[in-house]
Amino acid sequence: MNIAEPTSAVQTVYLNDYQQPAYWIDKTELEVDIYSGETFVRSRLTMRKNSSIEGAQLDLHGEGLELLEIAIDGEPLSEERYVQGPSVLSLTPETEKFVLETKVRIEPEQNTSLEGLYRSRTMYCTQCEAEGFRKITYYLDRPDVMSDFTTRVSADKSRCPVLLSNGNLVEAGSLDNGRHFATWHDPHKKPAYLFALVAGDLAKVEDSFTTCSGKQVALEIFVEEKDLGKCDHAMQSLKKSMQWDEQTYGREYDLDIFMIVAVDDFNMGAMENKGLNIFNTSCVLASPTTTTDAGFQRVEGVVAHEYFHNWSGNRVTCRDWFQLSLKEGFTVYRDSEFSADMGSRTVKRVEDVSLLRTHQFAEDAGPMAHPIRPSSYMEISNFYTLTIYEKGAEVVRMIANLLGPELFRKGTDLYFERHDGQAVTTEDFVRAMADVSGRDFSQFDNWYNQAGTPELTIVDAYDENAREYTLTVSQYTPATPECAVKKPFHIPLRMGLIGEAGELALTLADEIAEDLPEDNTDRVLEVTQTTQSFVFHNVPEKPVPSLLRNFSAPVKLKYDYSRDDLCAIVMRDSNGFTRYEAVQSLCMAAINDAMAAGEGGRFVLDERLPRVYRSLFAQAELDQAMFAYMLTLPAEGYIAEQQSEIDPQAIYQARSKVKSALAQALAGELEQTYRALSVDVEYSADAESIARRSLKNVCLSYLMDQPSDATLELCKTQFETATNMTDEIAALTAMVMSENAKAQAAAAVALSDFYVKWRDEALVVNQWFALQARNPAAGGLKRVNDLLQHEAYDSSNPNKIRAVIGGFCGGNTPNFHSLGETPEQGGYAFLAQQIQQLDAKNPQIAARLLTPLTRWRRYAPAYSQAMRSQLEALLEMPSLSPDCYEVVSKSLA
Repeated sequence: MNIAEPTSAVQTVYLNDYQQPAYWIDKTELEVDIYSGETFVRSRLTMRKNSSIEGAQLDLHGEGLELLEIAIDGEPLSEERYVQGPSVLSLTPETEKFVLETKVRIEPEQNTSLEGLYRSRTMYCTQCEAEGFRKITYYLDRPDVMSDFTTRVSADKSRCPVLLSNGNLVEAGSLDNGRHFATWHDPHKKPAYLFALVAGDLAKVEDSFTTCSGKQVALEIFVEEKDLGKCDHAMQSLKKSMQWDEQTYGREYDLDIFMIVAVDDFNMGAMENKGLNIFNTSCVLASPTTTTDAGFQRVEGVVAHEYFHNWSGNRVTCRDWFQLSLKEGFTVYRDSEFSADMGSRTVKRVEDVSLLRTHQFAEDAGPMAHPIRPSSYMEISNFYTLTIYEKGAEVVRMIANLLGPELFRKGTDLYFERHDGQAVTTEDFVRAMADVSGRDFSQFDNWYNQAGTPELTIVDAYDENAREYTLTVSQYTPATPECAVKKPFHIPLRMGLIGEAGELALTLADEIAEDLPEDNTDRVLEVTQTTQSFVFHNVPEKPVPSLLRNFSAPVKLKYDYSRDDLCAIVMRDSNGFTRYEAVQSLCMAAINDAMAAGEGGRFVLDERLPRVYRSLFAQAELDQAMFAYMLTLPAEGYIAEQQSEIDPQAIYQARSKVKSALAQALAGELEQTYRALSVDVEYSADAESIARRSLKNVCLSYLMDQPSDATLELCKTQFETATNMTDEIAALTAMVMSENAKAQAAAAVALSDFYVKWRDEALVVNQWFALQARNPAAGGLKRVNDLLQHEAYDSSNPNKIRAVIGGFCGGNTPNFHSLGETPEQGGYAFLAQQIQQLDAKNPQIAARLLTPLTRWRRYAPAYSQAMRSQLEALLEMPSLSPDCYEVVSKSLA
């Protein structure tokens, strides 16, 4: 055996360098023998040469593997016939078809990266996407190598009574020495990233689903026994998802069994492994007493997302990791539409757009900006981003809206039928849409090829004599790291016109009104040029334009609305999303007023904002969840996106001033609404009940801004008597986040009581951690350091890391951005220290925590310099992981 020299340089992978593998794996047979402290993996790979690729060298991926045996067609290989490097096993087979056998030893108990096979509490489990399978055995660990898998798992029966893998169970039985085995076969070819294995002491909840063709599918959810009572919502969500996918996309499930396993230690939310989905516990366990309404909705959405991957990701998968949005963006769109059908479509749209504009737009404006289909990467784990998922979904949504429901369904049918069992590209997806519609999507491809958020600047003109109204639309996309000059995007701009009495008919200059639909008040304009004008005729009055309805494209809109214009949209527009936008714009105007006044200046709230809110309070028919969102001020991250230079403390103070002023101006309406909604009813997670609680608790948050003694008692009473976690945590949050001294004192007592009550519920304790980490009161850095020493904190558990470190750095502006007497005493130094410690154990989590430092150039000088110094110190670490190296180096470039 020859040992290759390790390389410390981080390699960049380029899309343009893609070529097929030199070999294919037709059949994969695995034997995984689990023992305490070590696991042995024997693989038998039936391989064949790819005739289209020159050269005979076979390079298998492998990391952290102890190679014990290697043979071809039953003949052991001498050490001279292969080269074993730190990440590649190289050999040159002598025939074009052969069986390669290897046996390796691994140590799952020592695997803190949570990639490959590792141990979490009572179970062994896997996470193989993107490149974790190479930590299990030597393999061609790339998504375009699809194979038939048979997996035999064995373990001690008392320690691991449950043995699971992909596909259908074909055999199980007992072995000597108290061990047992189970053999699973997946008849659908899949890449290694979809491999899954679970072995442990688990209980299960069972149900079944009958598909549209009459096939009975067994449904099983595996959890620790203490959590058996928290699976019903996930099970019902799964059945709803299966039915919805049949009805909406014609996609039927294809195995005899579908399994979900809840794992406490998990880097992501969930994983769509074929037939055996592995979930973070936070995305599957739900009960009214321990889970908030947001938690219930998250479970439903994530269960749907992973199930929908069975077709959009598993049956049709990615050719390479540059195509990641092919499966993720499409599936996010699918789960978003599912959630919209299960609840309020407008509310779901507001939720999705809020996430996109607050976080993905920031990503697009930062050093890690990349197209939906990147052209290069250093570490693929860094590209599981909001750009891939959320912006990718928006691009699919634009295609769906351009085609209409009928053609889009035909396009997806063609895509699935044409590419079933294949690893394909985004071009293949778009081509299916073009083929069924006859449309030219060549310009639309710029959405896949270019990073950045387009800015639409719109000006208008009204000719009273000609009764013509003109919208002139200009698009511009700022430079991003991969490209300075952008080609024009194809942008669908949905719009309407608002007159004094309501919405006006829309007739473009080259159209005849009689040929248009009767209800012609809503149109999609296709913006394809750098500057483009649209002229409407027979417009009886100067209108107010209702622009970017339903957020028809992921762009920034610049139109000079007056505050009176915004009030008109709130009162007269029929589009719920645009009404929400108008309220948020009025709030942004008030926040800008407060920022202009400065810290010591006099700020007076523009009366138009509370007047609009009073009118909304009076509208009994208004969706309560929608109103709750309208009442919620823009997030600090979104406000920051509107600033040329970010001063986080000024943003926090301005937002707080506006909230206090609104709380005072609307005190009567807030209290009346809160009391009217504080009715004692049995908990339900249906949309109407969630909406009622949402509005009630937003009102409570305002009332607790500067509470009277009576209001504080209301909040304490809700906390003490709540029969569901939504109301309990909302009351606790209102106390903790209030800067009132009495509220803070009450919060200290409540936090102690809350922990004593829920100390045995890990997911509830995570909420308790996160809330304290976000507490804006002075002394936050000391509090968060104390939390890191708390008995319930586990520095190896991603959920707890995200709750404490992520909660502090991403959700506590006054304390995280407090620089201290020296930079070494501030929040930035704290984050850098935590990343140094985490990087050696779990590089994925460490790299994701870096985000608050990466946009240092956008901040005011004092903040910017302090952030940069911490990034420079991290870059000097001698053993910085590729995950963190890529983020830090690109941030400083």
